[in-house]
Amino acid sequence: MLEQALIERTLGSALGGEGDFAELFVEKNSKNQLQFSGGRLEKSISGTDSGVGIRVFKGHQSYYGYTNDLSPQGLEDAARTLAEAVSLGVGKRVIPLKRRETNDIHPVEVQPEGVPFSEKLLLVERANRAARDTHRAISQVEISYSDEAQEVSIANSDGLMVEDRRVRTRLILLAVASNGNEMQVGRMAPGALMGFEFYESINIEESARQAAETALTMLDADYAPAGTMPVVIHNGFGGVIFHEACGHGLEAYSISQEASIFAEKMGEVIASEVVSAVDDGSLPNAWGSTNLDDEGTPTQRTVLIERGILKSFMVDKLSGLKLGLASTGSGRRQSYRFPPVSRMRNTMILDGESSFEQIIAATDQGLFAKKMGGGSVNPSTGDFNFAVEEGYTISKGKIGKPVRGASLIGNGAQVLKDIDMVGNNRELAQGMCGASSGLVPTNVGQPTLRIKNMVVGGRQQ
Repeated sequence: MLEQALIERTLGSALGGEGDFAELFVEKNSKNQLQFSGGRLEKSISGTDSGVGIRVFKGHQSYYGYTNDLSPQGLEDAARTLAEAVSLGVGKRVIPLKRRETNDIHPVEVQPEGVPFSEKLLLVERANRAARDTHRAISQVEISYSDEAQEVSIANSDGLMVEDRRVRTRLILLAVASNGNEMQVGRMAPGALMGFEFYESINIEESARQAAETALTMLDADYAPAGTMPVVIHNGFGGVIFHEACGHGLEAYSISQEASIFAEKMGEVIASEVVSAVDDGSLPNAWGSTNLDDEGTPTQRTVLIERGILKSFMVDKLSGLKLGLASTGSGRRQSYRFPPVSRMRNTMILDGESSFEQIIAATDQGLFAKKMGGGSVNPSTGDFNFAVEEGYTISKGKIGKPVRGASLIGNGAQVLKDIDMVGNNRELAQGMCGASSGLVPTNVGQPTLRIKNMVVGGRQQ
């Protein structure tokens, strides 16, 4: 996107006379989105955004600026501004770069930008029809289709120069069921680090029907009972609790800011011995994967917890410098407008030894949280409150009637210790995670697992 000589000059200007490290993040991002509601196309948006983020380290201090003026003078002005902030004076260094080839482990077969608009619209219409045909009580269907192609070049004063191209596509489906007095919503949101061929690998009609069936089931459900009880959380998006209540506390940025309950726990037991967890950015074509992170470090599989013992954090370059740890390829950002920090990629609890049927059969009374909704977390304490989107009672080792209005209340560190059964049916679910470096695609995931005692918020009918 930019000539190597221009990148070298800009790095030299940014490093100035006193900077320790300088980095350029060059980005071109092309996006397409269709919004469909009420049986018709409401909005179609396409656009391209380009710019450069420049970062300089001085000791453990970081200075960041960005510009969408990619002319030589625009880049020079941005670089000199940072150099002056670091040293109150401007020097000049020569930064020779050596291009490193990117190992592309996420192949794309059909580039979305080459797919006709009519074909994308047909996909959305198929999903809309499948959801509406599920039952006459489905009163509204909203669908958002999106694809993007992000091209990045990353260079730094260590001599690194590397490029990557990330192509993602996703379909978000919302189905509303109504009986005239109230409404319930079901949601599915499949996505991948893939081209348009992704829609040949999944059944889009089945995803739409699942969203509709969740809404229909909850429409006729009784209210959930309240109290402390065993809770079985299903696979896939159930992993959002680990992501929010525990995962953020295992990011090195939180550790370096002394804002994590896991800060002094490396090598200690922080979870039940049946719990092992990883953050893996190398899963082929997975929603949260990349070939390399936004600092140019190749992606990898990071073991966070092994049989209950804390083994590693997710580490970016600056937090690693502060903590004396090597980067785990976890430096991520939404765009050139944000400096990178340590972020999750595909974060999951690994398979255990129990089957789904064994976990349910071993639970005399409790709650089965089949689908999780949104929630809130205090990142410094791990205290959380999450809504259950689709829930059922468990009675005498069997799944009982559907219940709505349930919420799960607890503490992330305590929940890790209270997991006493882990299934062998791990799945991943797609989401967007927001933090100081913006919104980034992440997968959450887990097999079905049981928490032996948990506070369930609800109310009697």
